[in-house]
Amino acid sequence: MNWPVFELSAWLSSLASLTTAFMLGALIGFERQVRQRTAGLRTNTLVAVGAAVFVDLAVRFHALHGGSPGPLQVIAYVVSGIGFLGAGAIMKEGSNVFGLNTAATLWGSAAVGCCAGAKLFPEAILAALFVLASNTLLRPVVNRINRRPIQEESSEATYTVYVVCQRTRQAEVYEKMVGLLEESNYPIRAVDQHPFGNNDVEIEATLYATAVEAEELDGMMAILLQEAGVQQAFWNANSEE
Repeated sequence: MNWPVFELSAWLSSLASLTTAFMLGALIGFERQVRQRTAGLRTNTLVAVGAAVFVDLAVRFHALHGGSPGPLQVIAYVVSGIGFLGAGAIMKEGSNVFGLNTAATLWGSAAVGCCAGAKLFPEAILAALFVLASNTLLRPVVNRINRRPIQEESSEATYTVYVVCQRTRQAEVYEKMVGLLEESNYPIRAVDQHPFGNNDVEIEATLYATAVEAEELDGMMAILLQEAGVQQAFWNANSEE
């Protein structure tokens, strides 16, 4: 059996590809991890490195033996394979679809890895910067748009306001809560009212996914707590990715 000859230059070239993919994938994943998304630091790093390994392997194989598969064919396989991985990050709840941004970020990490594997290092850095810009610089724009009363949801968290009050004051407290939310342009998607103990009721208002200022909502809760008959008033947020 003839063992392949170790070529230091080729090994260093592969090392450069994988190191670039690792660093850029980790950079993208760090931003996702900070925001506590489903696909965070390790997932995006592995996607970028894995894509770089396959493309680098295709480049080396094609240089040594020629023929098929060529690097472009392998890149096409990587793109289709990442589609399956991204599909696993997408969830559907009723008419709402969550996780699309996470899936798209994984796709971007794979593109960065493909560039690194093909030795296109400046392009890999450029691709990573654009993926990061999409997830960071565009966020304030999305938040500003979503603060408007709209008829559909399009952001990354669901906010729910809870108020527990005496059953005899339910109507007044409900009107007060709705009024405060509407004044601050927080459109309500659904309201659920159900018994809470023997004499109280809990009003649960789910807001359309939008940009929320924590201090603003805290101020509303403080106002509601001053209403007669209100026992508790609080809110929480659930990630949709």
